[in-house]
Order: sequence, then C-alpha cells, then structure tokens
Amino acid sequence: MREISPTQNWLLIALGLCLSGMIYSLLFYPNGSLFIGAVFALFTGMPILAFERRVLLRPLHRRIEKLPTLSFILASIIVYEIIMSAGYAAAGLFLSALGLLNDSSWIEVLVIPFEVFLYALGVCALIIFILRVRDLLGRDVFASMLISRYRNPVEEERVFLFIDLADSTTFAETHGDLRAQQFLHALFAAFAEPVRRHQGSIDDYVGDAAIVTWPLRRGIRHARCIRCIFDILDEIEANADVWRRSFGQVPRLRAALHGGVIITAEIGVDHHKITYFGDTVNTTARLESLCKTLDRSVLISADLAHRITLPGSILADDLGEHAVKGRGQTVGVLSLKKRIQAERAYPLAMRIPAE
Repeated sequence: MREISPTQNWLLIALGLCLSGMIYSLLFYPNGSLFIGAVFALFTGMPILAFERRVLLRPLHRRIEKLPTLSFILASIIVYEIIMSAGYAAAGLFLSALGLLNDSSWIEVLVIPFEVFLYALGVCALIIFILRVRDLLGRDVFASMLISRYRNPVEEERVFLFIDLADSTTFAETHGDLRAQQFLHALFAAFAEPVRRHQGSIDDYVGDAAIVTWPLRRGIRHARCIRCIFDILDEIEANADVWRRSFGQVPRLRAALHGGVIITAEIGVDHHKITYFGDTVNTTARLESLCKTLDRSVLISADLAHRITLPGSILADDLGEHAVKGRGQTVGVLSLKKRIQAERAYPLAMRIPAE
C-alpha cells in the first residue's frame, strides 16, 4: 500500500472541504461563484479539523476531553461555533480584499448565516467521525478494511515493537486495580503522539503491554521504529515530575523490536479485526521477556538491526546469540541505549535498501 504523508493527508482534507463548499453553492446559490463557496468552506472547516487533530489550541482540546460527556458536547459546540465564526469572518475579509464581495454588506461578510453554520457543522462532523473511526482502528487497518486488502490472508514483512510496563503487578498490589488502570491509560496516551509522528500503528493493548507495528520498509526507513521507542522514553523522562505527582512513580518500560515475514488476515464475523500470524510476532514477544533476564530496557534482533542505520544518538551493544522460549534456534540480540560520551559505541554500518 502506498504511504500517504501527513502533508498529502491534509491536502486531501482541504480538497474535501473545498468540494463541500462548491456543492453548497450549487445547491443553494446556483448563480453564485464556486470559488467563493470553496474559500468559505476551507476557512470555516479547516480550523475545526486542525483543532480536532490537536494542531490548533491543543491545551484547550485536552481540557475539553477530560470533561463529562454532556459538558464535553456542549463545550465542543461552543468552541466549534467560535472557530467557525472566526474562520468565516477571515474568509469574508480575504474575498473582500480580492474584490469578490463588493455587493455584500459588512454584516454578510463577517457574520456566518445560521444555515451555513449548520451545513459546515454537519460536514465537519462527518469528516471528524471518519477520522476518529480511523484513529480507533488505526490508519493502516482502516484503509485496509475499506479496500478489503486482507479479506484473504496476505504474506508480508512487518516490524513489531512490544512495549511493556515493568513492575505493573507491584503497582496494582500497592494502589489497587482502578489506580493501575488509570496509570496504564495515562501511559498508553503518552505513546500515541510518538507512534503517530513516526507513522506506526498501535495494533493492540495486551494487559500492561502495547504492540506497535509498521510495514517493514516504512519502519526501517529513517530508523522510525527505533526513534519511536526512544521518543516515548524521552517524553516520559521529560515529564517525570508530573508522573511522580500523579502516580508516585515514573513508568519504567521494557521494549523489543523485531521484523520479518508474517501472515496478515482479516478475521471475525460480528467483530472484524486484522491480525498477524507467524514466528516474527512470537519472537518479538520473547525478546521483550528477555529484557528482564538481561536487565536491558530496549532490545532489537540482529536481523532487524543490520537493516537499519542507527541514529547518531543511539548506541547498539551486541549481546550475542540467545535462546528464546518456543524457538528452535537462537536469536542474535543487541541492546539499544542513548549515547553517553564515556560509553563505547557499537556502530551499525548497513544502509536502508533504496526505494
């Protein structure tokens, strides 16, 4: 599947908004300008989508998300109305500057009509609903289900990142299951932005562990899979004081990376899910368990490591061959850590295959 960049994604959204404005003009103002309709739709809808995607007014969005359901709905409507009104006024001023609204009064230029507000709200709600369903399923899963890519099993190569919270059982015994769930919820929420930034997909949450995956070529390109886990660790470290105030401790993670051939298939009848089968997934899980045995935070299989050019800030320590449970042969294992000047480097020289 061809990779869509964030820029292309926003361009597609902008195109959809422009088309919705043109359709509105055709339906209600058949003698009007399609360009004017497109501009009003773009200026009105794009700020709302930017708000929903946490690009615009991110702190406000986070506060609204924490509200009870009824308060959340009311607050969202108020924010939408303010944002759309401001966008409509900006569009009016822009079109007036171009000399396209000379026949309109300042009230018509700056104040959004109620029927236009309802139409824009409906279009944005539809787009936001689609985006939220995509976020719920995962970008790749959503697209794959739309085109039924995995209705029949497909053999492909993928990278898997297993991230586990260390000492979660001890935390639950000390603070109770409810507090432990709140801790995990906050932790998994911290994973979301780094995973999105490095174009991965959170495939599943299993107890106190998260499973992140990439198509192999995407995951190894620019060392995305490695940068992702260290961005997560950096974000947790940067907010250490917040974690201590909220939960009394800073999360300590164990992570493992491995990649290879798997079978991907859509399964289920009433509840559909795209799932992965094969030794690659099992080996990644065993590597994550090996973190505890070897007392290392981040492990990567040698097979995957030698297909990636490491970022300059990361060191690889070759730990040799290790037997993993359930596998008939040993696995080459390397430990990854942030570069410290006094430590010895273990560089990896092999380049990413050219695309």
